[in-house]
Amino acid sequence: MQIEVSGKPVELADGASCAEALKEGLSKKQFKKVVVAKCGETLLDLFAAVPTSCTTLTPVFADSEEGLDIIRHSTAHLMAEAVKKLFPTAKVTIGPAIRDGFYYDFDYERPFTPEDLEAIEKEMLSAVGANKDFSCTTMSADQARKYFADLGEDYKQELIDDLGEDEYTVYTNGDFADLCRGPHVARTGMLKAFKLLSVAGAYWRGDEKNKQLQRIYGTAWQDPKALKKHLHRLEEAKKRDHRKLGTQLDLFSFNDEVGPGMALWHPRGMLLRAILEDFERKEHLKRGYDLVQGPLILKRELWEKSGHYDNYRENMYFTEIDEQAYGVKPMNCLAHMVIYKRKIMSYRDLPQRYFELGVVHRHEKSGVLHGLMRVRTFTQDDAHLICRPDQIEKEILDLMQFYGDIYSLFGFDYDVELSTRPEKSIGSDEDWEVATESLRQALDKFGMGYTVNEGDGAFYGPKIDFHLTDSIGRSWQCGTIQVDFTLPERFDIVYVGEDGDRHRPVMIHRAMLGSIERFIGVLTEHCAGAYPVWLAPVQARVMNVTDAQGDFVNEAQAFLMRRGIRVEADLRNEKLGYKIREAQVEKTPYMLVVGDKEVEAGCVNIRARDGDDPGMVTLEEAAQLILDAARAPFEAGGMSYSFSG
Repeated sequence: MQIEVSGKPVELADGASCAEALKEGLSKKQFKKVVVAKCGETLLDLFAAVPTSCTTLTPVFADSEEGLDIIRHSTAHLMAEAVKKLFPTAKVTIGPAIRDGFYYDFDYERPFTPEDLEAIEKEMLSAVGANKDFSCTTMSADQARKYFADLGEDYKQELIDDLGEDEYTVYTNGDFADLCRGPHVARTGMLKAFKLLSVAGAYWRGDEKNKQLQRIYGTAWQDPKALKKHLHRLEEAKKRDHRKLGTQLDLFSFNDEVGPGMALWHPRGMLLRAILEDFERKEHLKRGYDLVQGPLILKRELWEKSGHYDNYRENMYFTEIDEQAYGVKPMNCLAHMVIYKRKIMSYRDLPQRYFELGVVHRHEKSGVLHGLMRVRTFTQDDAHLICRPDQIEKEILDLMQFYGDIYSLFGFDYDVELSTRPEKSIGSDEDWEVATESLRQALDKFGMGYTVNEGDGAFYGPKIDFHLTDSIGRSWQCGTIQVDFTLPERFDIVYVGEDGDRHRPVMIHRAMLGSIERFIGVLTEHCAGAYPVWLAPVQARVMNVTDAQGDFVNEAQAFLMRRGIRVEADLRNEKLGYKIREAQVEKTPYMLVVGDKEVEAGCVNIRARDGDDPGMVTLEEAAQLILDAARAPFEAGGMSYSFSG
């Protein structure tokens, strides 16, 4: 048989393996970096025979996205083999590849310890040195069920019963066998760059009614250099952990007496929020939005009409007042539709753009709560644009420009993802097709590359998601744009067209920063707590050397406050070096030192957070320097700076 390998025609004997085929088309150096083969969209083990229907075979290299997934999945199997060898009574469940790594869940009588992880990792390295083959066997359902029953692996039997397939593949490496679709690397010796990271509890199949398992997390890469780089990034992420910085900067806290997933905002943190929210309101007003607000709870009948009750109620809280059931809002769209219906709108009135910084509540499971990144109560920067169908494209293009301006201001690069209809959804096929195509056409016209995430749209419409990349390379989903034909139909909202008839508008749901809490968490880690000068809750701190300068420090503080600068005075009876170090730890942008010489000259000595020390300047010069630093990112982005402390 003849196939094409990396652009070269290759003649193969019948039954030749993928490895044999790739060796014909690649150099030895290239082949060493191959983990599996690919025919069309099908990934194949290197030891697998080339399918007779295959006309083109391509290599999947270790440093590719698909290659890394294979390495990580294979390393999960390697880890499971080590666990079974060291802890024979442990039962295996599932072990997938995930972003930057892998995990495997085990049913074991006690939690694994850090010492256990060291022993497991040592055993994994031993298996790598042995360079054992991965092999694959196909079994009928009955054979597979009996095979895992004989091994005492109850969870595998349950998976076989639930999947209901006629046959299954079982992969073996060393003494370990696992129910798995594959493919895998050819030998354990190809897995040379991994590290076990942590242990956490996890419910079987994510259901808290099921047994809690022990989940071991690890990371794996194509080579030791890439692993070292990733581990360094993890160490940097620990330093930037917003939960740690939230305490260090005295911004927010969580308290068990209040409840999990509910942040308490301290004075500085609340000021940070207020500045950010004020900025958002002004930017939306500039772009033709109206500010609105809906109540925290709405009658259950509204949630039933919208479809949230059937499709989202497991994430909602409910209460009852005067024998009337209410739902605590998890999103703001329903109130906005009711506001729209307060009067009959003309085609000339559209689009209507409603913006609300709305407090919402969502029932997140306790196991997924994580600082500000995943909470149960948060403020969403929600807007809903109600427009004519012919206005959809322009509104989406304007939104994409708006988002780009704001993300750039904060120093974020971003990627875009188009998410399509999920399995659980409402609305007609035609509406979904029109909505999805509207988003696709807008993305194409804007000229931005994007990926398609099949089946991950909202239950009422497709969406564009914006993934921000932070300063250490991590991706965070924040913004979203969703086109919805369904809710306007369910709520019977209309406008009077140019022809005098009533027509159905389209609703665009959108959030730019998303959850304010989560965005502050992301931004805190992005800038390691050193917020841009315009956003810093304390922009400057004036500090004396001795008590003799106290009056001038107060005068300097009052002067700067009149200029709209957020400034604190530090008059404590502490050494100057201690005061400066404390201000640096708190990421204060400017430290203004006052000694006898400064008092005599009517000046302050400025030390900047970034290491730039302008030295002794007048109060007016100090004020201008701070205000210029606050304005700089706005001017760089062609935006205006119009707020003060």
